[in-house]
Amino acid sequence: MALRKPEWIRVKMQGGTQQNKVNSLMSNLSLNTVCDEANCPNRMECYTRGTATFMILGKNCTRNCTFCNVTREKPDKVDPKEPENVAKAISKLGLKHAVITSVTRDDLEDQGANQFARVVEEIRKATPKVTIELLIPDMQGDKDLIDIIIDSEPNILNHNIETVPELYDKVRPMANFERSIELLDYVKKTKPDMRTKSGIMLGLGETEEQVLEVFKRLREVDCDMLTLGQYLQPTAKHIPVVEYITPDQFNEYKEIALSMGFKRVASAPLVRSSYYAEDF
Repeated sequence: MALRKPEWIRVKMQGGTQQNKVNSLMSNLSLNTVCDEANCPNRMECYTRGTATFMILGKNCTRNCTFCNVTREKPDKVDPKEPENVAKAISKLGLKHAVITSVTRDDLEDQGANQFARVVEEIRKATPKVTIELLIPDMQGDKDLIDIIIDSEPNILNHNIETVPELYDKVRPMANFERSIELLDYVKKTKPDMRTKSGIMLGLGETEEQVLEVFKRLREVDCDMLTLGQYLQPTAKHIPVVEYITPDQFNEYKEIALSMGFKRVASAPLVRSSYYAEDF
């Protein structure tokens, strides 16, 4: 039986003209948002504020993570117009901070690295003052592909750990915790001035000791920023919620993380990796 959602996890429905504007713009430019594809609980609020996290390289992912609502059908063809269209959307929305993520594309020779770089290039041409955050897959740990991405000079390189290593087999069976840690380490060693960021979902059955060990591992590779949020089961087919973490516990984790040296920490039930990223 599914756990009953506590009061603090319920999302207030929002809508309006700005939300319609974002939806219309994405449709007209043939763009995807992770907000919709991942069924994010904050998408109505973000759309109302005129923000969105762009998801490039199509709608369909080549991984089989059990927490994610993104579809796993045949991967889409890479759209050569996508970088320019993302830049157009950012300009039309008047964004100050743009978050770009993607599905994982293990089927592509470059796993989408060049598309990330082209998106950054087009954003810089269209809106040079916009700060850019890239939320990237693990690129199978290929340093040459990671170089293509970070040489485009995003302001923030984000790669989510997602959960504690003890749960990877259940939650991220095609991913590898150490590979993700090594990615963040490589970025920081290669580009010391580039800010790095990662995120963890809670409520999947992890222990406090395991969570704090992940904090420690992230700080060992000098990760600058951290987001912590509650896992919410998108459908009955996805891995179930084991526990709803209280707001007090999220606050406690935030204080611990800050004391360990993270420069910025967002920790609350409805926090997601790009939620209020422009203020982060």
